[in-house]
Amino acid sequence: MRTVTPITAAKFALQGEAFAPVALPHTWNNLDGQDGGNDYHRGLGTYLIDLPDPTKGMQQYIEIRGANHVATVWCNGRELGTHKGGFSTFRYDLTPAMKETGNVLTVTVTNAPSDIYPQNADFTFYGGLYRDVNFIETDPVHFDLLKDGTNAVFVTARGNGKTRVDLFPVGAEGHTVVVTLKDADGKEVANAKAKAEPHTVLKLDVKAPHLWDGMADPYCYTAEASIYAGIDVLGVSPIDTVTVTYGYRSFHVAPDTGFWLNGKNVPLHGVSRHQDRLDKGWAQSKADHEQDIALIKEIGANTIRLAHYQHDQYFYDLCDRTGFVLWAEIPFISSFIPSKEGHDNTLSQMRELVAQNYNHPAIFFWGISNEITISGETEALYRNLCEVNALAKTLDPSRLTTMAEVSMVPMDSEHVYITDVLSYNHYFGWYVGEVEDNGPWLDKFHALNPDRCLGVSEYGAENILKWHTAFPDNHDYTEEYASHYHHEMLKTFATRPYLWATHVWNMFDFAADARNEGGVIGRNNKGLVTYDRKTKKDAFYIYQAYWTSEPMMHVCGERFVDRAPDERDITVYTNCPKVTLIVNGEEVTTQDAVDHAAVFKAVALKDGENTVTAKCPDCGLQANTIKLNAVAEHNYAYDLPEGNQGANWFNDPAAVAARQALKFPAGYYSIKDKVSTLMANAKTAPIVKEAMAKIAGSGAFSMAGDATSADNPMAEFMSMMRLSDMLKMAGDLATEAKVALNEALNKIKKE
Repeated sequence: MRTVTPITAAKFALQGEAFAPVALPHTWNNLDGQDGGNDYHRGLGTYLIDLPDPTKGMQQYIEIRGANHVATVWCNGRELGTHKGGFSTFRYDLTPAMKETGNVLTVTVTNAPSDIYPQNADFTFYGGLYRDVNFIETDPVHFDLLKDGTNAVFVTARGNGKTRVDLFPVGAEGHTVVVTLKDADGKEVANAKAKAEPHTVLKLDVKAPHLWDGMADPYCYTAEASIYAGIDVLGVSPIDTVTVTYGYRSFHVAPDTGFWLNGKNVPLHGVSRHQDRLDKGWAQSKADHEQDIALIKEIGANTIRLAHYQHDQYFYDLCDRTGFVLWAEIPFISSFIPSKEGHDNTLSQMRELVAQNYNHPAIFFWGISNEITISGETEALYRNLCEVNALAKTLDPSRLTTMAEVSMVPMDSEHVYITDVLSYNHYFGWYVGEVEDNGPWLDKFHALNPDRCLGVSEYGAENILKWHTAFPDNHDYTEEYASHYHHEMLKTFATRPYLWATHVWNMFDFAADARNEGGVIGRNNKGLVTYDRKTKKDAFYIYQAYWTSEPMMHVCGERFVDRAPDERDITVYTNCPKVTLIVNGEEVTTQDAVDHAAVFKAVALKDGENTVTAKCPDCGLQANTIKLNAVAEHNYAYDLPEGNQGANWFNDPAAVAARQALKFPAGYYSIKDKVSTLMANAKTAPIVKEAMAKIAGSGAFSMAGDATSADNPMAEFMSMMRLSDMLKMAGDLATEAKVALNEALNKIKKE
């Protein structure tokens, strides 16, 4: 029988440095990959691993479950091979290189740029052996350990109980393969046997199977596959056994009603997830994965998009048992590589993703790419995407393919029709336009493509806990704007049942070492939970209010402590019908929760500290209390620093003067208006065109072209931007010029 021995220690050195002991899993970027500057180490690291002594008559294998990006393996100086792809399991046969004792495995890993995916993206590419490493011994007769990093046992289970098991034994000529299916209690429900062939197929039937039914009932079966010597298996011990988890379910997606599971319409609402966390990078423990699952379950999600690469097998296992509907994808992301090696790597990574995750009942969708057209659409890219899609469908016709389109992809682009279903990454209300633009765009696409199943694969806003305002506005980075944004998105989705799935970007803050935004370096702060998983942001709770049925309530603003007289609205998120507000022990009022929020306007506070409590009558909830200070003037420490970093803007007289010079009078145009609005007005259009002409040479506009030209394919997308946001893209536009442009627009009255 096979044995699996975890390897938990190694000696490690970056190129040119001395070796030192490390624990496995390991990454060398756990600190420099999260501290900003885009200067984390991308190069070669070497691991020296002492292997157990081999057992006579057995075969030895090394299993590496994740090495980023390219890994080459030697045993006792003998090269075994190179694996290209940082997120999948791979194995090598050690047997020919093994000695009786004193065996050493050498693994070099590089996360340096190369012609494999991902090339570049908005997250840190951690290097190292960051997932489990195992030493495996088997009899020479065994299920093929070199079958694309799998256990060589594949179960195809239909909702009606029809079950096909494909097995790939090696060295088993003249032997027998037996498959036993068991329910969740370990009771045998079916079995079959056959003469062992290099590709053995067994078909079994389970009567009235207990269905895997998502979060409501994630019921799993196991398939136990064994190889026996000869043809008489009675009373004989198996030579090799593999046990896999699987489930019975049926599903489809309809363009008007979305996702259906086992004959029931199940709206999919959930989150996206990256696999890193503070001070650990990608070297996660099982407890880390379990905590992530618990938090995602707590928020009430029922689907997860596992972006932008293959995740740890243990996390998929947790999703099987918890009931999340999964979108699993490969890192065909952001930048297309027009080379044979890049092309081949997309296919090999898709092959490994599908093969290694084929048995997971939680996976329903194979993602073939993310925002890959961000640098433009080409025929070579289109052909590559079609090949990846066709491969996924060939390997697994039982599931659907999907992709995440970048916002700029036109609604009638040929890319929109490649996969079975599709989603868009839309940031209207953050990078471009207003949050209110999302609904009309979705409706327009649905009307233009009534037979296409449409979802939203990313949407979000930076949410930094130290910035606060009573007057939230796009790109102020405050917790309050993010909460407003997410609430509006939930309202948008609630009235559009045709969306097959929506996935928040992101469940957790994550490392992006190149970022320097919102006064925070090295971080994408769009998470609903902080990078260290210690703090649930206010926006977390509006999702919980929409997505959960168990009574909940949350008083927002506990970090917005100091409140000036015009900053004393109190918002409570809840799934209960009414909320009572109590201030300093005195009941103030009770009001209805509208769209899962009760907003108490201009709450009276006494000077100094106040206790603000909310309770929901008849819901059986404990009261929720926060502390607020009534102050005379706004606390400017809550304001984003000028230039997104450095000293607070109010300490710089020039910055104060510039900010004060930007006026936005009601009823008049300003740089806060959309480009499309300004271009539609005969008086403001010439002003905008002149301003754009002056900055046409900047990087942003040379990339986008003339945003006012109908011939520009990005014109519609860019017209949704506020002029102020477009000016930010333009680079170092002088403050005086921005003020002058705004003043010119302020002179024109809206009609």
